[in-house]
Amino acid sequence: MKTAAAVSLIAALSISFSAPARFDQEAEKQKIAQVINSVIGWARDKNLDLFNGSIANDEDYISVTPTKRIVKRFEDVKQSVPFWMSPDFNYVRHELKDLEIKFARSGEVAWFFCILDDINTYKGEPANWENTRWTGVVEKRDGKWVVVSQHFSFAEGEKK
Repeated sequence: MKTAAAVSLIAALSISFSAPARFDQEAEKQKIAQVINSVIGWARDKNLDLFNGSIANDEDYISVTPTKRIVKRFEDVKQSVPFWMSPDFNYVRHELKDLEIKFARSGEVAWFFCILDDINTYKGEPANWENTRWTGVVEKRDGKWVVVSQHFSFAEGEKK
């Protein structure tokens, strides 16, 4: 009798510590792609709520750009708001090419890669990032995907 109880206990413990239940990767990839698109696409309507809802709103957020500026937390994001919201800054279009999304074994974290065209104007002059390499990490928090880390770079010799 003790052996049967021990086996039942071991089976119950192994179930509770096993990998998470399978999830619909394709559906989750679509949600992640939408969040990634929102990180740039929010500028179309200057919808800051959309942008802020797409990134981690805490100390974990980091964004590395081809410029010398590195944003190391959500509070630092706010420094760019006057520039983006200025009538001098205008969204034209953006496109993500070759978007790849890979999941961690937990299913709660994923990383992505794509080539970004981010076409804008500032004071009537082009302010574009074309053929920009974009990599990042997304995390599912409270049932919603957010970008926690991202890095943009230009290929050497690539026109900016």
